Amino acid sequence: MTSTREIAPGVIEIDTLLGGWDRVTAGYLLTGEAPVLIETGSQSSVPTLLEALAGLGVDAGELAGVAVTHIHLDHAGGVGDVARAFPSATVYVHEKGARHLVDPARLVDSAAKVYGPLLDSLYGRLDPTPAERIHVLADGEELRVGPGRVLTTVDSPGHAKHHLALHDSVSGVLFAGDAVGVRLPDAGVLRPSTPPPDFDLDQALHSLHRFADRRPAGLALAHYGLVPDPQAILHEAEETLRRWAAVAEQAWRDNRDIAAALEDAFARDLGAVDPSQREKLETLNGVHSNAAGFRRWLDTWGSSDGAGSRGQP
Repeated sequence: MTSTREIAPGVIEIDTLLGGWDRVTAGYLLTGEAPVLIETGSQSSVPTLLEALAGLGVDAGELAGVAVTHIHLDHAGGVGDVARAFPSATVYVHEKGARHLVDPARLVDSAAKVYGPLLDSLYGRLDPTPAERIHVLADGEELRVGPGRVLTTVDSPGHAKHHLALHDSVSGVLFAGDAVGVRLPDAGVLRPSTPPPDFDLDQALHSLHRFADRRPAGLALAHYGLVPDPQAILHEAEETLRRWAAVAEQAWRDNRDIAAALEDAFARDLGAVDPSQREKLETLNGVHSNAAGFRRWLDTWGSSDGAGSRGQP
């Protein structure tokens, strides 16, 4: 059963039900003369997404655009399928992600190493999108949704080098992808998302500052939903990311296991979380994936100029 709700004027949240779980992965439909869908979710979520769009009255010729904040499979795995279902829609993506939508073999191979059996059992893969269907987005570009309504792109690397956010001119909602982190409503804990291979602390912090400078009226996370008090959440996201990075760096300098150090430092944050909700969070945003991202970043920067000096105000 699909779930949709209007979270702001002309902004409809679609629960794409990754793995059958509710309130874990969201897509967003911006309504207007040229409707735009932000995030397709994984390939396994495509039937749910298409059912939701049909229920909202979006037929095959009506959707004008499909924008993804980045090309990780829980955000863009359904792009090829959705492009087939909506032949008039332009696919919008960061310039550093476009080639992987055209030829996803390398991306899927990399995801298989990360997810293992979960790739097919939970996420699915990614079908190619014809190159002529893709529009590469530049920072500050505007996507027209309707008269007086545009989505402005915000280049926001850190979580991934191919990450961008979109800021709605009418509602003021900024669609932040994973750049702010993961905050599942039923867990209520904001955690950073620092996966390999592209995580970069300095860029991640700079992206949070760029979001704050835009003074959004709301933040819509892919994981999950519209969060309260955008400025407070952005401040929390920065402080949380800095704390995780400090623990990871100290473990790296002491030649200790980074994942174990993060578990020791932050396990108590989940102490009051229901086990079923904890399973969702750990599957989607596990400590081991975050630790691997920190390790890759530290191995790259830590011995060159001192990671401890990076990411500081």
